Amino acid sequence: MAANGASCEQPQKRAAAKDKHNGKSADSSVKERRQKDKEDRLSLVVWRRPVTTLHYFLLETLIKLKEWTLKLWQRRGIVFSVLVLCCLFSIAYSTEGAHQQYVAYLEKRFLWCAYWVGLGILSSVGLGTGLHTFLLYLGPHIASVTLAAYECGSTDFPEPPYPDQIVCPQGGGLEGSVSLFSIMSKVRLEACMWGAGTAIGELPPYFMARAARQSGADPDDEDYEEFEEMLEQAEGAQIPNPLFDLAGITCGHFLVPFWTFFGATLIGKAIIKMHIQKLFVIITFSKHIVEQMVSLIGAVPRVGPSLQKPFSQYLEAQRNKLHHAGGSAPADENWLSWVFEKVVLVMVCYFVTSIVNSMAQSYAKRLQQQRHSEEKTK
Repeated sequence: MAANGASCEQPQKRAAAKDKHNGKSADSSVKERRQKDKEDRLSLVVWRRPVTTLHYFLLETLIKLKEWTLKLWQRRGIVFSVLVLCCLFSIAYSTEGAHQQYVAYLEKRFLWCAYWVGLGILSSVGLGTGLHTFLLYLGPHIASVTLAAYECGSTDFPEPPYPDQIVCPQGGGLEGSVSLFSIMSKVRLEACMWGAGTAIGELPPYFMARAARQSGADPDDEDYEEFEEMLEQAEGAQIPNPLFDLAGITCGHFLVPFWTFFGATLIGKAIIKMHIQKLFVIITFSKHIVEQMVSLIGAVPRVGPSLQKPFSQYLEAQRNKLHHAGGSAPADENWLSWVFEKVVLVMVCYFVTSIVNSMAQSYAKRLQQQRHSEEKTK
């Protein structure tokens, strides 16, 4: 009996080992297929396959427009209310009357705030792959206001042309009347609006991760595996880490309430973080710090004087512009302003190109998933 029992157990063990081996081989083949699909998608970029990339980008754009149109139709009550409000504002805007001065003021403020909110959204969208608008726009704006405040002795710049152009007020200000807090107050609105935009830019990853968690993601799904890898990296990352911002994804995955997440993000980005960044830029570009930096550049052996000259010319040109209303000062171009313009142009082109590549790869993934689903049904 014992011999018969042992002989029966051996085929069962061999069958179990065979099934385990077949399962491992199936898993390896699935991983290899997913890796190959991922490599194919990543190769779909403008500089390698321009025609296919642009074609897929247009198709993905049409799909997204259709999805957004359906979502708007599902919320047609809210859309109708917004349209009614827009019509009322349009009537008030076009009707002559004493209220026009208030309409003009509100329009100016609204456009100014919307401009900085939009730049903030562009900065935080795409998990760090967005346009770095603080370095390109807000930082230089704060630096310009700081330099102008110390040069003019006041922050009461005439409006207009401020904020499009900074000109010293007539008569100037008192020596030493400009303080750190007065400069911070001057740029507080645009800085906070930019910070609020970065907080809004965190919402798409939050909603996507939340929807995936509530719908019950398939553990075998490629997106789910990539998301789990990102969470593991986030757990191992030092917090806070500005180079690895996955707060939206993490909070969405663990179903943190919306207002808890967005309220904390808004306070952190629009108030705390923004005041720290603003303070750093103002201190860096204060009058004595700038003069010390220019003198240190001139002290560099051999190349110092040649590097110091364009910086000094640029600062002197900015001072001249501040004391000439209407832009009547001579606009001497130098290589610093030329280089900055080209850097901005290159970063904007890279940002647009990354959007095209990402949407084309999304459409390629749709085709791959469709092909695999058809293979399973056969």
